[in-house]
Amino acid sequence: MNPTLEGQSAIVTGAARGIGLGIARRLAGEGCRVALWDVDFAAFDAQAAGFAPAQLQTVNVADVAAVERAFAATEAALGKVDILINNAGINGPVAPSWEYPLDAWDKVLAVDLTGVFYCCRAAVPGMRARGYGRIVNVASIAGKEGAPGIAAYAAAKAGVIGYTKSLARELVGSGVLVNAIAPVITETDLFKEMTAEHIANARNKIPMNRFLRIPEIAAMVAWIAGPECSFTTGFVFDLSGGRATY
Repeated sequence: MNPTLEGQSAIVTGAARGIGLGIARRLAGEGCRVALWDVDFAAFDAQAAGFAPAQLQTVNVADVAAVERAFAATEAALGKVDILINNAGINGPVAPSWEYPLDAWDKVLAVDLTGVFYCCRAAVPGMRARGYGRIVNVASIAGKEGAPGIAAYAAAKAGVIGYTKSLARELVGSGVLVNAIAPVITETDLFKEMTAEHIANARNKIPMNRFLRIPEIAAMVAWIAGPECSFTTGFVFDLSGGRATY
């Protein structure tokens, strides 16, 4: 693999497993030093990961003080942070809006949207000062389409898209680019928690009639986070198998 990110440093949130770990592995394979952030590393297997993380930080992205402490520690360890991948997120329960638990709504918005804001707020000043940075926020096709039963998740991901566009415009001309991705359902360990009916219904919405794969997400993110992506900011890159209509 061509080491296009040699000498750069990155933070990937929600990186102990699944999509975040796949993104971190790809960035590391391209020469990047990667700090993994997650609320819990019990599921992380260093040997199975296939690369050596530059740092592990246990952090709840919904806690601004925790984010600021973790960022200071990561910056001290890596010297600088060139790339921020905001991947941490939770799904929340499935329920109609009029029955959606109030505490669950608050938690989903706190992690999936406010956590993105906190991490960007910590990373942007250093990126602006150096005149270079790449931020990639992981949204969802649900943030574009809405989805019955997961209103909090869809609302949070729509918020991530709006925040991405706003921040990108604030940073135009600074050398810091901010983009998002909008994936559909992806083959991860979370499938074990879903019914066969739910999985089949999700696949039927995808014109390619298959699920997104983690390496496909990682490849897209690696390009967006790299120097070759130099004229695109405030954009949402779809990973939808033909499902996205805008």
